[in-house]
Amino acid sequence: MSVQKVVMAWQGDLRFEGGELDRPWIPIDGDNAEAPGPMLLLLLAVASCSGSDVLIILKKMRVAVRSLRMEVEGTRRAEEPRRYISLTVVYHIAGDGLNASKAERAAALSLEKYCSVVHSLAPDITIASRVVLE
Repeated sequence: MSVQKVVMAWQGDLRFEGGELDRPWIPIDGDNAEAPGPMLLLLLAVASCSGSDVLIILKKMRVAVRSLRMEVEGTRRAEEPRRYISLTVVYHIAGDGLNASKAERAAALSLEKYCSVVHSLAPDITIASRVVLE
């Protein structure tokens, strides 16, 4: 088992900065005005976690990835708590030795098995994905 710890410091209004003690901190803005807010950061966490998985999986499939860009769209409830009820992840991938089958398999493995962020979300969130080869 591993334990991780972060520190968050209020900067005024709904602005915060946080991270690990000995590393650079990131800004977070509850109003999404000067920096991403917590809910946008959650979408970024899904994208970066799944993207890391996809890169590792494609490397094992002997694909030399040239570019990878993810778009994550989250639909939130209208009432409180305004949590996400569905996410859609679109992977834009280019690489040598890449085909639709490999790309779709890598995305599915990430979302269904490996992505720790996705598996930390409520189990009733609907998650869909699409792959675009570039």
